[in-house]
Amino acid sequence: MSYIYPIIKADYLQRTRSYSFLITLAITVFMAWSFIPAPDASYTTLSAAGYKGVYNSAWIGYVSGIMTTIMLSYCGFLLVNSGIKKDIDTEVGLIIATTPISNFKYLLSKQLSNYLVLLTIAGITFSISIVMFFIRGTGYPFILSNFILPYLFFAVPALFVVASLAVLGEVLLPKHSVLQFIAFFTLCGIFMGLINSKSDAETNGVFDPFGLSLITRSITHQINTNFGEDIKSVSFGFIFNGQRIYKPFVWEGLNWSGIFIASRLLWMGLGFSLVYISSLFFHRFDFRQALSTKKKKKEVLSLTVDKPLLNPIGLSKAALPALSFNYGIYPFVKIEFLLLIRQGKKWLWFLNGGLWVALFFVPLNMAHSYLLPILLFLQVSRWSELATKEKTNRVHYFAYAAYKPLQRMLPAQVLAGIILALGLGLPVIIRYALAADISAIIHIINGSIFIVLLAVALGILTGGKKLFEVLFFFLTYCVFNKLPVTDYLGSLPQENSNLFMFLILGVNVVLAIVSLMTRRYQARHL
Repeated sequence: MSYIYPIIKADYLQRTRSYSFLITLAITVFMAWSFIPAPDASYTTLSAAGYKGVYNSAWIGYVSGIMTTIMLSYCGFLLVNSGIKKDIDTEVGLIIATTPISNFKYLLSKQLSNYLVLLTIAGITFSISIVMFFIRGTGYPFILSNFILPYLFFAVPALFVVASLAVLGEVLLPKHSVLQFIAFFTLCGIFMGLINSKSDAETNGVFDPFGLSLITRSITHQINTNFGEDIKSVSFGFIFNGQRIYKPFVWEGLNWSGIFIASRLLWMGLGFSLVYISSLFFHRFDFRQALSTKKKKKEVLSLTVDKPLLNPIGLSKAALPALSFNYGIYPFVKIEFLLLIRQGKKWLWFLNGGLWVALFFVPLNMAHSYLLPILLFLQVSRWSELATKEKTNRVHYFAYAAYKPLQRMLPAQVLAGIILALGLGLPVIIRYALAADISAIIHIINGSIFIVLLAVALGILTGGKKLFEVLFFFLTYCVFNKLPVTDYLGSLPQENSNLFMFLILGVNVVLAIVSLMTRRYQARHL
């Protein structure tokens, strides 16, 4: 324990004192506020086939608790799955590897620090939910237990498992962050699909890590009993359907069963088991560099014996190659583009290639609304490192001191990212060109530029890539839920589509200016 506590404390403080975490907290406050929409809002976060609970303690507390659990379970994984990688990048892991701490204790400390970060965010949403009761409440009494219990039995166990899965993903797939995201989101999708299954109903939500099935069955049962309906399921998330008039009903919360509470402990026990399994495969920062070093020494030795080096002092100036200078931006763009496409494993491009080809053949609306956002999101690790790789690899001292870095290197990174984004969206652009739909083409180009500039701006501002990854995931999630304000690719029919296009264009200009000014300051204050 003497080794675990310092690691947890240092890791937690390092994360919570970063600028990206402060921005994350600001977004968390906004999200917690939006979990309980105003009565005249054009969206809802819990839809039960035209019915909506009155804003009493139970409804506000449980809806806020379950929405926090869902959103933090998805976004939280992206937020905390880099604890081990940070120790590798900073070479702190080499020091830890020499200490007596075991693999399990080290990974457990990382899991607990992940957990504390997520609990900090959940604690903020908990406080905001109480404030929202006094703002949105409709005259019902304040019952504190209706706020504590949902967070205690929904968020606390689920986030513990998420923190454990983040450690497991880093150990098993250390260099494949995209595969970590795909595996985690697929797993969450499977559990979400089992919410309304009959087998889950018979087991009282034991196999539901989120606890959604309990709320679903309780709400549908009350509506079906009191109003003679036959509702089978309840929808969660940001659901936009205009200012729809809902039928109100009073919902008093859940009757907690001992089986469900015990299952929460079992899920947390599963989290400990995942950490222990991870410790069996943990590399302990031993990357077998000694073997490669020996091979290099042998090659140098053989080169020295078989082919002695020429004495450079004996060479004349005429024998040396002529110096050539290129102050243009094209070589930078070429290098940055090659770095983008060569990042990660080559076989991942088979997945990208399959989706790219599918964009030619699937219905155009589906290609624009679903496949293209998916294809762009699969490049999240590429976009996020556009402007952060210099600091990650600690070569920014040389990069910022190069000839005109603001006029050459930064624009080259942006242009390389835009070229890749437009190349991925080329099938959809070609199909719209054949249909003579110029507006849709401009929307796609504008949206592609927006994603690249957002990645560059957030990377420069925070010095890391986590904030962009979380925001990009949330943006893609909202696009799938057809949230008009997040339709950066222009796939949804809107009355003011041209106005929205100019709004995105204005955001792009702001992002470009912020990136340029911030990088200029960084280059002058190394």
